[in-house]
Amino acid sequence: MVITEIFKSIQGEGTRAGLPCIFVRLTGCNLRCTWCDTAYAFHGGTKYSIEEVLEKVNALAGDTQRRVPLVEITGGEPLLQRETPALAQKLMSSGYTVMIETSGERFVGELPSAVIKIVDVKCPDSGEPNTFDVTNLEVLSSNDEIKFVISSRRDYDFARDFVAKHRLAEHVHEVLFSPVFADPHGAWPGLTARELAEWILSDGLRVRLGLQLHKFIWDPASKGV
Repeated sequence: MVITEIFKSIQGEGTRAGLPCIFVRLTGCNLRCTWCDTAYAFHGGTKYSIEEVLEKVNALAGDTQRRVPLVEITGGEPLLQRETPALAQKLMSSGYTVMIETSGERFVGELPSAVIKIVDVKCPDSGEPNTFDVTNLEVLSSNDEIKFVISSRRDYDFARDFVAKHRLAEHVHEVLFSPVFADPHGAWPGLTARELAEWILSDGLRVRLGLQLHKFIWDPASKGV
């Protein structure tokens, strides 16, 4: 496998936000979202075997008294690497709760069913609309989450209508609406959490507002957090 970084941090997003977590960031992505904040993972990386990844995760997780039990496989796009399902299974067999964050463009049905899948649906302003593989809805379960990253009212309207059309609440554990965080170097603007929250409340949506906690704790441009 080709890995950009493996590190321990606070889970910043989703229903497990705030929990200590080990992140395994795989190298490579076939999409180029306008607001991507991990473009450094597109290229490069270091080759690891699955056993070497597990060894690194175990070292970061700590001993049985203070062990971090949560691991997220992310990217880039982790499903571009054929070893990803086997890595997820190996981690689960070692006692970890495993999450995987994916763009939604790849079919997630090859992953072990017990993996918690956090699947993006790309909104129009991402620059990658219409890339979501709708067959994913057939295999997602009540353990999984679907996320929309929203940068404008147009994105919000798209996400709201998609949720209603596909009755997402019947497919997954949680639907997440996350505002784009402004690029620290000015490459793209952000959407305020307040504005998105007010839209959600006005429409009475049963979705969860998600903020990237790690960007409030550390510098938004920091790697390895």
